[in-house]
Amino acid sequence: MNTEIKGVHVEITDNIRDYVAKKMQRLEFAKDHLIDLLFHFSQEKSLYKLEANINFRWGQAIHVGEEGFDIFEGIDKLFDKMELKISKEKKKVQDHKGPGHDREL
Repeated sequence: MNTEIKGVHVEITDNIRDYVAKKMQRLEFAKDHLIDLLFHFSQEKSLYKLEANINFRWGQAIHVGEEGFDIFEGIDKLFDKMELKISKEKKKVQDHKGPGHDREL
């Protein structure tokens, strides 16, 4: 899985990279299903806008966004949303394939 973090008007420090890497453990359940996780962090005045594009192995792409005044709190909320969206998409594909296809996903 490829992970990329970009910042616009935000310096992506080692603390932010380490924090995102630590939060990535929450997505371990789906690491085989994901191709890319592309993070885009921006700042306008005191408001941070955090976005993630998730690309699945079967071609589906999901966009998740969050806004907040604290970047670390925003990252937490972003990962909450990502975890929910990924598990929902994974379940949808497994339900479509039917029972017995879990190993192939």
